Amino acid sequence: MSKRIALVTGGTGGIGTSICQQLCADGFTVVANYISFEAEKAQAWLEAQRAAGLDVHIAEADVSSYDSCVAMVEKIKADVGPISVIVNNAGITKDGVMKKMPVENWMAVMNVNLNSVFNVTRPVINDMLDAGWGRIINISSINGQKGQFGQANYSAAKAGMHGFTKALAQETASKGITVNTISPGYIGTDMVMAIKEEVRNQIIAGIPMGRLGKPQEIAKLVSYLASEDAAFITGANIAINGGQHMF
Repeated sequence: MSKRIALVTGGTGGIGTSICQQLCADGFTVVANYISFEAEKAQAWLEAQRAAGLDVHIAEADVSSYDSCVAMVEKIKADVGPISVIVNNAGITKDGVMKKMPVENWMAVMNVNLNSVFNVTRPVINDMLDAGWGRIINISSINGQKGQFGQANYSAAKAGMHGFTKALAQETASKGITVNTISPGYIGTDMVMAIKEEVRNQIIAGIPMGRLGKPQEIAKLVSYLASEDAAFITGANIAINGGQHMF
């Protein structure tokens, strides 16, 4: 059988890179999505991954635009093949308390973090149904589970991702397709490590395990959910947060 193809949105970022590398190690052909203004960075990323021997490609799209995602999926199908695994990993933050939040910041976060899940999945789902196999893995957040001061937009979008997961899981459970959510806590990406040390230490003090998570730990969970071994798991939201939020 030819290698299955996995699409990872936001695939050139910290967690995205680990996911792409792990899925390549699992035998998938991986396509990492990026946005146009990061084209130079994405090309350098591609060259570095291929130099390491990974079977990886890149694909440009603005995941907040349905038309852009349709064009991306059609190009991937033409150049690489049909997509069997989607990891909806792209996300942004535009934090602020509600009384000061501009509508533009609300809409931007909802479009990139939540609407993107529809925009990317809708053009692929029929091919998965035709194939009788698929894996859709949505990367949410601890803050979609517990909320976070100053993140009404982000928390709402990330909670909405799991509502999407549960509904689509019911539609596709009998068709060989699983749909699941992963909700990471604070992970030691470059973005988190750039936080002031005293603030970062306060965050770590609130994690019972006493450390940040590792991007590779998220990638290993994605790997499992994308595998044949996880065929009986669907509609789940798996927390991976070091005990910071238990429910």
